[in-house]
Amino acid sequence: MTLLTGRRVIVTGGANGIGAVVARRFAELGATGVVLDLASTTATPPDGWTSAAVDVRDEESTSAAVAEAVRRLGGVDGVVAAAGVVPSWQQVGELDLDDFDRVLAINARGVACTIKHTAPVLGQGSAITVVASLNSWRGDPNIVSYAASKHAALGIVRSAALALGRSGVRVNAVAPGPIATDALRERMESRRRTTGLGVDDALRRAAESTALGRIATAGEVADVIAFLTSDLSSAVTGQLINVDGGIH
Repeated sequence: MTLLTGRRVIVTGGANGIGAVVARRFAELGATGVVLDLASTTATPPDGWTSAAVDVRDEESTSAAVAEAVRRLGGVDGVVAAAGVVPSWQQVGELDLDDFDRVLAINARGVACTIKHTAPVLGQGSAITVVASLNSWRGDPNIVSYAASKHAALGIVRSAALALGRSGVRVNAVAPGPIATDALRERMESRRRTTGLGVDDALRRAAESTALGRIATAGEVADVIAFLTSDLSSAVTGQLINVDGGIH
């Protein structure tokens, strides 16, 4: 028996990035599941898993997608909210407030919507894990909208943990540092004109700011989420777990 054998899981944002790695790792650990993503047509879920479309900003879309996942799986024991967006650099004086609203809608409203519509189908021993960020606990002058959205996501997690704990549902978040996903590489490339650093140099500088001398991988983030979804973390709720190589 492996860590997640018998677990039935929903992974939002599972078509690419950290969400896709989570789905693959969960499948290796024995879970079955449904990947929910706006880009569901391009998703390649693990063997035995399926995918469906969702817009986590929209209640009707999220409610319908969760209902479909429950129908396919026969129930749900775990939820990973990995849907999110990484915006371009903007300091507060340069904010495009329409884009600010877009980022908050995906990264914060999307988390609230996901938890709202999955919580009623979860029972004793279930777990929700949100992919937050190191910017859930620290600011950054260049990504105001992202930091605001991830701070909000953490507030939702901690409030939901208090609301759902007596129902036997745990709610936690992970805070990855820089992870060399396509999204991060694109963001670093877009900053080259400002920073003068290529992607590899920017990743090397990020690694130098950690205790381990390297950045974490998406697989390492997935392993922590697997722990938080499993019974090994049965007394852990309302927490933000940093997975960043020891950023200091």
